[in-house]
Amino acid sequence: GQSRMRGNMSPVCAFLFFMCTCWAAQQTDMSYVTCGSAIKLQHVNSKYRLHSHDVKWGSGSGQQSVTAVPNADDPNSLWRVRGSAAEACLRGGVIKHGDTIRLQHTSTQRNLHSHEHASPLSQNQEVSCYGDGGEGDDGDNWVVLLKDGNEYWKRGS
Repeated sequence: GQSRMRGNMSPVCAFLFFMCTCWAAQQTDMSYVTCGSAIKLQHVNSKYRLHSHDVKWGSGSGQQSVTAVPNADDPNSLWRVRGSAAEACLRGGVIKHGDTIRLQHTSTQRNLHSHEHASPLSQNQEVSCYGDGGEGDDGDNWVVLLKDGNEYWKRGS
């Protein structure tokens, strides 16, 4: 008896296997940026990636510096998508147009931050990393604005 059953799958087991496989495929769809994703942000024209490491600006805010680098393999260009300071997001939830998020630098656990200080390099508005362990303030909140009327943030867009 048992040797004959190994190659056969009952219709119920086959259906459950199919349902689980489909559910798993939907849950691991890598087409979209989700809450908890680790991403690299690339400037459209220069192709440089947003970068930071534990070096403070020598003037301005004195907070952790944020710059851009051309290297695709730079580990200091990874940012974790998190909910806003006021509202956590569900891990795996797809990020939509208009969502307010925080971007946490994966190496230092500080949030991408903006405030009224002038940048020491460009004299434009400074961007830095701020907070400890992902905790910061409202200057860490960023609104997702998607082009071309897209509702969800697609990877590579």
